[in-house]
Amino acid sequence: MSRASRARRIAVAAAYGGGGLGLLGAATAGVVFTETKLARRSIGEPTGEPPVADGTYGDRNGRPALQLALLGDSSAAGLGVHDPLETPGALLAHALSEVAERPVRLSNVAKSGAVSADLKDQVRRVLDTPLTPHVAVIMIGTNDVTHRVRATVAVRHLDQAVRQLRAASVEVVVGTCPDLGTVRPMAQPLRLIARRLSRMLAAAQTIVCVEAGARVVSLGDLLGPEFAAAPHLLFGPDRFHPSAAGYATCTYALMPAACEALGLWPEPAGVRGPLEMAELADLAEPVLPVADAAAEAAENPGSEVTGVQVAGQDRGPRGRWARLRLRRTPRITVLEPPGTVALSVAAEE
Repeated sequence: MSRASRARRIAVAAAYGGGGLGLLGAATAGVVFTETKLARRSIGEPTGEPPVADGTYGDRNGRPALQLALLGDSSAAGLGVHDPLETPGALLAHALSEVAERPVRLSNVAKSGAVSADLKDQVRRVLDTPLTPHVAVIMIGTNDVTHRVRATVAVRHLDQAVRQLRAASVEVVVGTCPDLGTVRPMAQPLRLIARRLSRMLAAAQTIVCVEAGARVVSLGDLLGPEFAAAPHLLFGPDRFHPSAAGYATCTYALMPAACEALGLWPEPAGVRGPLEMAELADLAEPVLPVADAAAEAAENPGSEVTGVQVAGQDRGPRGRWARLRLRRTPRITVLEPPGTVALSVAAEE
């Protein structure tokens, strides 16, 4: 069965309340549980709490501020860095302020250790404020895999969170579950199993979030190629959570989708206006059934999946239509003096 088919099954089971569809058999789950405990001993437990980065970024002569909310787990909270300005929320708020030329007010309700079920309370906190966010960014999924949460259950909670935010007129950008196969302290066969589970969850997350009206960015193995060359730069002291440079890489990937959601980023030439069936084969950015786009995105970190209409219809014979944007991904360059880094964009192949 293809990844697209498996992801579609998870999404359908989540939508209709199925809880029995899992990704692992009992024997494999036992292996994962044992290997995870061994990996945790090797990785170590993170110490402390993420720095608090809430506040207003950018001073734009009194222009009203954009409201940005971050939800999710430790990757959204910024665990692993000590400077609030190095957290993904602060990085994203500062970048949005520069593009929008107006201040951005950040509220980060993400929590270390959160699973998708915890999004319900986070959404309540975000919406129970005087100022409704213009855009919310969600990063979730790692703990659902490591805590053996059924994919259907995790996806259902994420779907509900996105729909609640969209019902409140909040634009939503979701960064999918990263590829846990890049975490080197994990031994085989756990690393291969973790890669399969996290990529499958990411594909299913993509399907339900696009259906719910979100823009979805694949984080995948975004840090994978650089990890082998400079693991001390991209991962923090626990060798599991990103470093400041790792968070900057993830923020770079999320930035275009957040800008587009706010109408700050012009669409590429040739994608404006209604699409017709006859045009699909000639598009630079492929339009596919959402399950196929989700499977492709899981293999291409930094790519974005967004719902579109074809011939005036949201859906085709194989489900929801979605545009797959295969964006160039950033690369880390080690500079002098040792320990400093810079982001650059890899040339398109």
